[in-house]
Amino acid sequence: MSKHGRILVAMSGGIDSSVAAVMLHEQGYEVIGMTMKTWDYASSGGSKKETGCCSLDSINDARNIAVNLGFPHYILDIREEFGDYVIDHFTGEYLEGRTPNPCVLCNTHIKWDALLRRADKLGCEFIATGHYANLREENSRFIISKGTDSWKDQSYVLWGVSQESLSRTKLPLGHLKKSEIREMATERELFDLVNKKESYEICFVPDNDYRGFLKHRIEGLEERVRGGNFVSQDGKVLGKHEGYPFYTIGQRKGLGMAFGSPVYVTEIRKDTNEVVLGKESDLDRDGMMVGKLVMQKYANLEGNPLETTTKVRYKHDGSPAQIMQEGNKMKVLFHEQVSGIAPGQAAVFYEGDDVVGGGWILKSFKQEGDFMTN
Repeated sequence: MSKHGRILVAMSGGIDSSVAAVMLHEQGYEVIGMTMKTWDYASSGGSKKETGCCSLDSINDARNIAVNLGFPHYILDIREEFGDYVIDHFTGEYLEGRTPNPCVLCNTHIKWDALLRRADKLGCEFIATGHYANLREENSRFIISKGTDSWKDQSYVLWGVSQESLSRTKLPLGHLKKSEIREMATERELFDLVNKKESYEICFVPDNDYRGFLKHRIEGLEERVRGGNFVSQDGKVLGKHEGYPFYTIGQRKGLGMAFGSPVYVTEIRKDTNEVVLGKESDLDRDGMMVGKLVMQKYANLEGNPLETTTKVRYKHDGSPAQIMQEGNKMKVLFHEQVSGIAPGQAAVFYEGDDVVGGGWILKSFKQEGDFMTN
């Protein structure tokens, strides 16, 4: 009988999740490793060698850790549900003129649910991952907070995990820095992991070419969207583009035309197949509306405006803002204008280091009451 009980650890084959499994094993948990197969690389139309969490090499790396430490390891095939939910959402959002965030969606709606279902079958009380974030219980709420390593902090991608799921979750790396993880791996002679290159690409777009993926995935897409116009802020036609799904808010490079001075994508109009271009200052917004909320630190904020730091994308430092809940939506008023807010991305609200909650960006506006579609 183990000291702390049985725990299912998500192991991608990378250094972070591997060290998380080793730590829990050393702490006295009865560890079971689980590697999730989410995607077939060949299905993406990629041209490079298969890499990342779904590759055979990564699966073998995870299994070798388990074998060497003497705990079980399983492969969980979730390709069907991943494709039906994450991939379909990814392509659908671009067709709607929005910019999706598949990693958040996968964490919150696929991986956690899949892990917990398998944990129940294997008699595991808890699940664990190698995310750089902290988790605590306070006032009967389970609260995600930023990881100690600010550069590696992954609290942004965990806002959508439910309270029920968090109650059974362990995040052993939250209080550590990446340098400490490498030291721990070196001390345990896990040299292959220390030298392993990390992947920052979307797992199912391994060439990091989402345009190519959309063309491969959606039959006849180019013919459907070809021939649209680049237009100025005042509606003047500036030239032809390749199709609105191939552009994102804030994009400057890769427009396929020279305009004499830097221009940025400021709005995407799917109904007219128009991509609006403007100056960098035209990207500035005073606020936004966020929907499909998941609240963490507080169950409900209706009637109680809260001062927060709000992030509008993963690597955004966050901006001071007042948030006001309206049902399952959050109205966000920034104290200073924020640039490049893209509908479809996740917005996460922080009180200090704590995640108050998050949701999906629906619309942005330049002045309160003047909502923009993008």
